[in-house]
Amino acid sequence: MRLDEVLKMLDGFAPFKYAESWDNVGLIVGTQDRDIKTVLVAVDATDEVIQQGVKYQADLILTHHPLVFKPLKKVLYEDFIGKRIISLIKNDISYAAMHTNFDQTHMAIEAAKKLGLRETVTIAGTGNMDVLSGREYGFGAAGFLNSQMSLEQFASLVKEAFSLSDARVFGRLDKMISKAAVIPGSGGSLLGTAIEAGADIVITGDISHHEGIDAIEQGFAVIDAGHFGIEKLFKDIMISYFKDNLPGLKVYAAEEAEPYIALS
Repeated sequence: MRLDEVLKMLDGFAPFKYAESWDNVGLIVGTQDRDIKTVLVAVDATDEVIQQGVKYQADLILTHHPLVFKPLKKVLYEDFIGKRIISLIKNDISYAAMHTNFDQTHMAIEAAKKLGLRETVTIAGTGNMDVLSGREYGFGAAGFLNSQMSLEQFASLVKEAFSLSDARVFGRLDKMISKAAVIPGSGGSLLGTAIEAGADIVITGDISHHEGIDAIEQGFAVIDAGHFGIEKLFKDIMISYFKDNLPGLKVYAAEEAEPYIALS
């Protein structure tokens, strides 16, 4: 299958035009005029992921986070981004990303499903609509738990749902939770929006000290599940999409792990 055809299908799934203005999505390295037989899906285009692409003889690596965010003046092997671009080109691997376009169309709502939330709504709408469901696309989703539980119990549920080895919890462990908001990625800027949506807690990543203590002061709770912890859902969602819609392609999930080590 030609790469331009693959990109057209991906655009139909999570339109590239919905990406934020600062973002960099779509085809980033390579040419659309080539055949694609094997795809490697990952969260980040690290050296290790590119090496796995070489191992699987991938024609395309598709990641959630773009390798290139800002314009490059030079592509040098001595620079870690330049080194990766050169490695992709040398190994004839095309490279594309689906970032904020995927975030607003799929990431939050799928994360809410993993938590079993009911009556989910988008908490930061963008005005873009899913014509089939009538749901407004956006960042973050809020919904009700099937039954009320303590923060301690809910934290255990979150760890299990997202297969987390650890999570940081801000709030009283005996606080009762009825409604939760999930904001994959770095959701600190949307904590106020989640509170306005009536959520008792938000599950997100990259929470700072001040964001955590400010949430507690407002009687709110936060679970920092890590940036990668939630957004690794990208791989499962995209692999399922490829299998259902492009079954002729070989698709692999990259082996990745949290970029930090939690010591106890």
